[in-house]
Amino acid sequence: MPTDEHPAVRFRDGFGPAFLVTVDVEEDFDWTQPLARENTAVDSVVRLRKFQTFCEGAGVIPCYLVDYPVANSSIAQDILGGAFRRRKADVGLQLHPWVTPPHDEEVNCRNSFAGNLPPALERAKIATLAKTVRARFGVDAKIYRAGRYGIGPNTIALLGEEGIAIDSSVRAYHDYHAEDGPDFSTRDSSPAWVGRDVRILELPLTTVFTGLLRRHGPKLYRRSGRVAALRGAAARLGLLNRVPLTPEGVSIDEAKAAIDHALGDGLPILNFAFHSPSLVPGNTPYVRDNDDLDAFYDWWREILAHLDQRGVRATDIGDIMGAVELD
Repeated sequence: MPTDEHPAVRFRDGFGPAFLVTVDVEEDFDWTQPLARENTAVDSVVRLRKFQTFCEGAGVIPCYLVDYPVANSSIAQDILGGAFRRRKADVGLQLHPWVTPPHDEEVNCRNSFAGNLPPALERAKIATLAKTVRARFGVDAKIYRAGRYGIGPNTIALLGEEGIAIDSSVRAYHDYHAEDGPDFSTRDSSPAWVGRDVRILELPLTTVFTGLLRRHGPKLYRRSGRVAALRGAAARLGLLNRVPLTPEGVSIDEAKAAIDHALGDGLPILNFAFHSPSLVPGNTPYVRDNDDLDAFYDWWREILAHLDQRGVRATDIGDIMGAVELD
């Protein structure tokens, strides 16, 4: 939600509405188990070849936010590097601190949110990741996402030091403070300027409230969190549903309704996201078998068709940066 401290970003006439597809490209690990430095396998990266082909056929330029193990993968360098060189995909950074050197912190839940780390250590990890991506892919990333959405009080200034223009760590209307993470429960999906000494465009992951009570969504959703069953009941009754724009756990009908509400609210950019391990059945709760994987691609086909019907065009990082109106 733009404020005096974080003013709204203005785009040139005719830019929106547009949509961006972002992919958290990361190592494979069991989401139900504790995090570990040793979990650095990236077997699922090979499936990005099919997804990239799918995107090119649909006229979409995806933004791959790669983490440290992926950046060091020869397979990723082959698949993604080729797409980057052909300008058919954008590169970004995603920081998983537990697998990114220097390894000077204990691996635990609190430290999995990079923004909780001492500033010098967060700076060193961001710099290591940026340098590795630059060396392995031959391009400079201009967009960043903190793994687990773990942005902190020093992050924006540190991103400025690395020449990052866009942060996409905010997951609108989500709250991770119970795990010592950030609280975005009052943040909407609007792009806004953030930072004091450096100005960076904050592009939140789009989340929209739908239902009869959607205008009161942030307040009611926070209150209903004390009794989790209330949220499910409110969604089933069509009263209130929090819908992130992702194929992971969100139905086609839910996503279409969220898109329509976002457009009605005048949101200039819809920021879609998912995790790359979902491209291999069994890695995440969202794609357990091949039927789920087929449904995953069907989700994208239906949503891209709906976006086209609503006049929402695909955008990319360069297009976004070029459309920003600076004061």
